[in-house]
Amino acid sequence: MSEHPQHAAGMTAQQPPLDEPAGSGWSGTRDSRADIPAGAPSDERLRQALLDVRAEVAKSVVGQDGTVTGLLIALLSHGHVLLEGVPGVAKTLLIRTLSAALSLDTKRVQFTPDLMPGDVTGSLIYDSHTAEFVFREGPVFTNILLADEINRTPPKTQASLLEAMEERQVSVDGKPRRLPEPFIVAATQNPIEYEGTYPLPEAQLDRFLLKLTMELPDREAEIEIIRRHSLGFDPRNLKAAGVRPVASAEDLAQARAAVSRVSIAPEVLGYIVDLVRATRSAPSFQLGVSPRGATALLNTSKAWAWLNGRSFVTPDDVKALTLPALRHRVGLRPEAEMDGVRIDDVLHSILATVPVPR
Repeated sequence: MSEHPQHAAGMTAQQPPLDEPAGSGWSGTRDSRADIPAGAPSDERLRQALLDVRAEVAKSVVGQDGTVTGLLIALLSHGHVLLEGVPGVAKTLLIRTLSAALSLDTKRVQFTPDLMPGDVTGSLIYDSHTAEFVFREGPVFTNILLADEINRTPPKTQASLLEAMEERQVSVDGKPRRLPEPFIVAATQNPIEYEGTYPLPEAQLDRFLLKLTMELPDREAEIEIIRRHSLGFDPRNLKAAGVRPVASAEDLAQARAAVSRVSIAPEVLGYIVDLVRATRSAPSFQLGVSPRGATALLNTSKAWAWLNGRSFVTPDDVKALTLPALRHRVGLRPEAEMDGVRIDDVLHSILATVPVPR
């Protein structure tokens, strides 16, 4: 079976595809760990539940299996996702369907230049009946927040998400309020339209665990999309498409606990550090990856190893997650941009040159 994901977001060229695993997808070798508490669901059952989530999402979204896998890895790793893709590739539908398959709540916020921080986090309003100010929750109080076109809103509103993303809480009038668990932000941005946008600062980009690119579907996938619509598919009616809950927040919590037990050898830890340090000395980069990026690569590699039925991380797991975990944490030098250098190409070069532990 394929042990590594690729999504449309570009895993390393040498890796088997993330979105088209051979054989039965994620069902891997039997996990032989003996430290799972008696009566707890087996790792195999939890993995199968997440595989079922992918199958449910495919009932309404065609050709984005890899992005679904990336979102599941983010959920398993307590992280947020930056989705980049042109309009019309089903970003909103993908989040809605994923939430339905996981029995999670989701809310969507269209980020615009006039959006205020309180429109996202919530605010105090005056209750004339009690003559007191009461807190009205904003859309951030959900499990999966779809921040649509996040780079269209000013930095002040973008910054209102930082506390929520980092601390899993929002503070209004000096009082912290916890967000539901699980909670992730799935923020979208258009890769080709920059007029009227506010580029995300590096500090905010670094808060996203993964950056996934949603490519246009290939010809066969697009034919299937059109065929479904010709038969009456309504993206606003997921029940009619047969989408049903196949996993729950509790399954996700138990899967997170299983991922935390995945081990990693010192040599593989050193490999992660060597990859990150190589980005800091790459001639094409003016900004390398911080230690937070190394931690992100570690956590996502553990999640991917677990999804493949192993209790340990291999160097190939690290390679498979290097691009989505690091591509948004580096910055090209102006001269490299003028020469047409792409960030993913530099990361591929680093993967090809940094020695792999044996």
